Amino acid sequence: MSYAKEINALNNSLCDLKGDINVSFEFFPPKNEQMETMLWDSIHRLKNLHPKFVSVTYGANSGERDRTHGIVKNIKQQTGLDAAPHLTGIDASPEELKQIAQDYWDSGIRRIVALRGDEPAGYAKKPFYAEDLVKVLRSVADFDISVAAYPEVHPEAKSAQADLINLKRKIDAGANHVITQFFFDVESYLRFRDRCVTVGIDAEIVPGILPVTNFKQLGKMAQVTNVKIPNWLARMYDGLDDDQGTRNLVAASIAIDMVKVLSREGVKDFHFYTLNRSELTYAICHTLGVRPLPQAA
Repeated sequence: MSYAKEINALNNSLCDLKGDINVSFEFFPPKNEQMETMLWDSIHRLKNLHPKFVSVTYGANSGERDRTHGIVKNIKQQTGLDAAPHLTGIDASPEELKQIAQDYWDSGIRRIVALRGDEPAGYAKKPFYAEDLVKVLRSVADFDISVAAYPEVHPEAKSAQADLINLKRKIDAGANHVITQFFFDVESYLRFRDRCVTVGIDAEIVPGILPVTNFKQLGKMAQVTNVKIPNWLARMYDGLDDDQGTRNLVAASIAIDMVKVLSREGVKDFHFYTLNRSELTYAICHTLGVRPLPQAA
C-alpha cells in the first residue's frame, strides 16, 4: 500500500468515529470510604456522557444487596440516570424477591439486570434460575429486564447449544435485552449473535466491553468466566507488568478497535465494565465520539 493510501485509510478509520452509539456502564458497591469516593467521582464524570443506563452489581448475600439497593436509589435521586440493580435468585425466596422488586418499582427503578447468581459452596436450596427470576419480576411490574449471555459459553453449561436454549428461555420468560460477558474475540460475538437468530432470539445482544488495565488479574477472571484470552492480547501486554501508563493506552486502543469493528457490523449499544474507574472509560467513549451535550446558553 502506498503512503498516500495508508494516510487515506487512517483518515477513513478516524471518520468512522461519529458517536452514533449508545453506551451503558457497570459499577460495583464499594467496600470502604475511599472506594465509595472513587465510585461517586466515576458516576458523576460518566453521567455527562448520557448513558442509556448504569448498572450496579452485588454478591449473593443480603448485606451486599442492601448496599446495591442504596447506591441505585442514590444514583437515581442524585443524577437522574436510569439506574439498574443486579438481582439474583440466590439467598432469597421468591416472596422476598417480589418484595425487593416492588420496593425498587416504588422507588422509581424501572430497569433490572436479572441473573441466577453464583451458588456458594454447599448450596442446598432448590435451583432458582434467571428464567425463574424474570418470571417473578414480570409478575410484579413492567420492568425493563436485561439478562446475561456468554458468547464463549457459560462455564457450567453442558454444551453451547444448551446454553443458547437457556438464553431463549430467559427471553421467552419476558426479558427485554441481553448483555454479554466480556470477550476479546470479536468473531465469537458475531457467531453467537447469528446463532441467537437461528433459535428465534430477537432481543438486542449488547456486547460487554472490558478495558484491560491489569493483565494478570484478567487471567484469573478469565478462568472463572470461561473467557478465551487470544495470543495477540497476551502479546500486547507482554513486558508491561510495571508500566501502568502503557497498559492503559493498550487497553483503550483495544476497546476502541473492538467497538469500531462491532459498530460496522451493526451493533449500536455497548456495555462497559468500568471497575468503578472513570478515566479510561471516559477517554474511550470520547474517542468514539460519545460527548457531553452542549450546555444551554
